[in-house]
Amino acid sequence: MDRREVAAVLAYTGRLDPRTIRTGTGEVGDQIAQWQELLGDVPFATEHGWDVREAIRAHVLDSPYPILPVDVARRWRAHRRDRLDRHTDPTPGADPDDPVAWRAELLHGRRAVAAGVAAPSTHRQINPCVPSRQVEERLREGGSCIPPAVRAELAHYRPARAAREEAVAQGQPDALRVQCEWCHAPAGAPCRQRQAGPDGAARGNAVRATPHPSRIDLAAARSVRQPDP
Repeated sequence: MDRREVAAVLAYTGRLDPRTIRTGTGEVGDQIAQWQELLGDVPFATEHGWDVREAIRAHVLDSPYPILPVDVARRWRAHRRDRLDRHTDPTPGADPDDPVAWRAELLHGRRAVAAGVAAPSTHRQINPCVPSRQVEERLREGGSCIPPAVRAELAHYRPARAAREEAVAQGQPDALRVQCEWCHAPAGAPCRQRQAGPDGAARGNAVRATPHPSRIDLAAARSVRQPDP
């Protein structure tokens, strides 16, 4: 900020906190010189999120002490650090074989972000997107984002899921929606083929491709009492 901007900042500060007002001509000049010395590299406002008036107002609301120029400078530095922490360097357009130009472009981008001239680059973030109408229509027609041919190939590697999908396609109740009372598999998990040895200890715990019959009967009974909407 230059001398004129510092004077405007002091006038605004005096309206919010009269304790910072100086009446003597010499005191006013010394105050402007002190503030300009500490805020010389602090902008009055930027296009991306910084306004010195907001920083002063926040200090007056949060602190019982009169604001000092160092308080404004510290808020600006915190704001600048936050912007740089959220910035991801985009790939420079310079020749990668020219390290001087490559580095100069990176530094120029970082200085622009730190000064508030440019917004932080977020090209590496996962931004929310809305699927297109064509994608939604294809999902409604096919019922799934997995093509039928691929689903048939995957059936060999996940037999329990394939059997569940086939049963639902035939109009049978989804047995995995309920807990199995035989092997105690929770809802959503496939049944287990438990085997016991002569001593009564469990010897096997393999996944069954199909649910236990009692689980299928339980799912059918519950679907009759609570039909799907």
